[in-house]
Amino acid sequence: MGPIAVFDKSFLQSLSLDEAVWFDAFFLTVICPIFYVETLADLAKAHGDRSAETAVRIIAQKTPDIGGSPCVMHMEMAIHNLLGYDIPMDGRIPRPGGRHVSGGGRTGVVYDESPEEKAFARWQAEQFHEVERLFAADWRKTLEAMDLNEIAKGLRAIGIDGKVCASIEQAADLAQAVVNEASSPYERLGMAVRFFGVPRQHHAAIIQRWKEKGQPVLSAFAPYAAYVLRVEVFFHIALAASLISADRPSNRTDIAYLFYLPFCMMFVSSDKLHRRIAKLFMRPDQEFVWGPDLKVDLKRLNEHYLALPEAEREKGVMRLSRRPPADGDFLTTKLWSRWMNPGAFAERDHASEMDSEKSEMLVEQLKAFTKGKTISQEDIPSLSGEPEALSIERKIPRKKGAWFLVPKDLPPAKDE
Repeated sequence: MGPIAVFDKSFLQSLSLDEAVWFDAFFLTVICPIFYVETLADLAKAHGDRSAETAVRIIAQKTPDIGGSPCVMHMEMAIHNLLGYDIPMDGRIPRPGGRHVSGGGRTGVVYDESPEEKAFARWQAEQFHEVERLFAADWRKTLEAMDLNEIAKGLRAIGIDGKVCASIEQAADLAQAVVNEASSPYERLGMAVRFFGVPRQHHAAIIQRWKEKGQPVLSAFAPYAAYVLRVEVFFHIALAASLISADRPSNRTDIAYLFYLPFCMMFVSSDKLHRRIAKLFMRPDQEFVWGPDLKVDLKRLNEHYLALPEAEREKGVMRLSRRPPADGDFLTTKLWSRWMNPGAFAERDHASEMDSEKSEMLVEQLKAFTKGKTISQEDIPSLSGEPEALSIERKIPRKKGAWFLVPKDLPPAKDE
């Protein structure tokens, strides 16, 4: 797996199916719920000679499934963050579920196929309504429940009307100040509770926790919730100051991709608004990648691998994509060099093939670990440091486009 990347619909839609295969192969991708929202909206649109279902199916086929990881909805994560749950914002993907196990001589975390991933599989099988139920419908409900006038009223009450901004950068700075004003942290906490629609039964617990923590500013109390609120406040200020067009309804959805930036190393987009503003909300150790540039590179990579002998190609993409080509001046290779561990990157060039006996032994160890005994919540704190092993279950097709994802001669699975 390569660098962790958030992508938007505009980028994936621009790719051919074969180019999408190599994007999936070389990047560990965060699949945002907003991506489903945007794509499923196409079911209600005309697409020339193609049916709406065909247009959506084409995008579904391109969606990463080797390394793609559906992400938890940002509103759900923000509410949990206010309640005291930690949401890592250092580039790790917040996966749903996960159980601590002990098996095969190891302890660690096993991620069985989550409801989100099962819906993802149905999505790729053209069963779109199930994905609509889990993702798009929730987002639409959030938009319908959001009172934009109430948000604007709240901003005006603290002296913000958007007219004071002359640039996108000033709007971002002002949003940061609004969310983390030290003189009135309780009002900012109230703004977050209202914006995220926190159920009333949780209000007392949040306030109690906030008092026990010494009544800190929002970014110290609930960092992810503060981050999402900062992006949202920025959006409203920028709209009021005409820095972002209010005449393009899709801008509302485009902004929502920014809620997932804390969970990646890079953001890949072909959207001009993203190109203007994404860097304002990215850490110094993150990068914005312009989608058209990466598309050109993926096309070159596809041509590079098509030139290999047939016997090599039939070993499958997962074997061929252990690392991108060291020569040829590929953008993907440069991104790997920049973001992946240099030692591990170099070792891939000289790694010897594992003999069949060792390979079978490793498979048996992984099976034993995956089927290991679930550790109780009481015992989890006794496990110190990082887990020894991590298992993620997923199903992938044997072939996509012109490429076998697994070796051509691999026996089919029992449920295939």
